[in-house]
Amino acid sequence: MAQALTALTVLTTTDSAEKAEALARGAVESRLAACAQISAPVTSVYHWKNAIETAEEWQVLFKTTEACYAALEAHLTAAHDYETPEIIATPVARGSAGYLAWIDAETVAP
Repeated sequence: MAQALTALTVLTTTDSAEKAEALARGAVESRLAACAQISAPVTSVYHWKNAIETAEEWQVLFKTTEACYAALEAHLTAAHDYETPEIIATPVARGSAGYLAWIDAETVAP
């Protein structure tokens, strides 16, 4: 049975494996995320400064709580080298009680 909607997944992307790991490690060490998964490479196609761009990127998916979101977003914005980094949060509609409890236990809201 799922708990209340307090868990979030938060997605960002960056242009190298090293940067992705640094973003992931920083958020987990700061207890703003219980874990982060890095997937790569992905190809992103997007509008940027009046042009269509294509880039190879690494996705980082953070598991966190609603209470930690603002601090996680601030951390990612400060640590990221993109001018406008992708930071998208999605609520976890359902999940195993044990896993959701683990996310709550491993994160600390400032």
